[in-house]
Amino acid sequence: MIQKSIIATLKTIFDPEIPVNIWDLGLIYGVHVDDFGVCTIVMTFTSPNCPVIDSLPLDIQSSVSKVDGVKRVVIQIVWSPKWDMSIVSDDVKLELGIL
Repeated sequence: MIQKSIIATLKTIFDPEIPVNIWDLGLIYGVHVDDFGVCTIVMTFTSPNCPVIDSLPLDIQSSVSKVDGVKRVVIQIVWSPKWDMSIVSDDVKLELGIL
């Protein structure tokens, strides 16, 4: 399934400040692929001052566009709900030493 391939790709992209991939970090709120191969990714950042706010979406577009079946990638950045550590899984919290 194309969505599983996209998620696998997102798991290879890491936040430069927190050593966790953007999927497990909870920065991706949604992934949708329409019948025309347009992949829409709804995402947020850890803060509005994130230093990769300009470059990370480009990295995501570049990586996801290589997935078979994806014709175009649209990134929607949202600020609600606000990201916080409660979104992160217990496994990631354990990995980061905060649980």
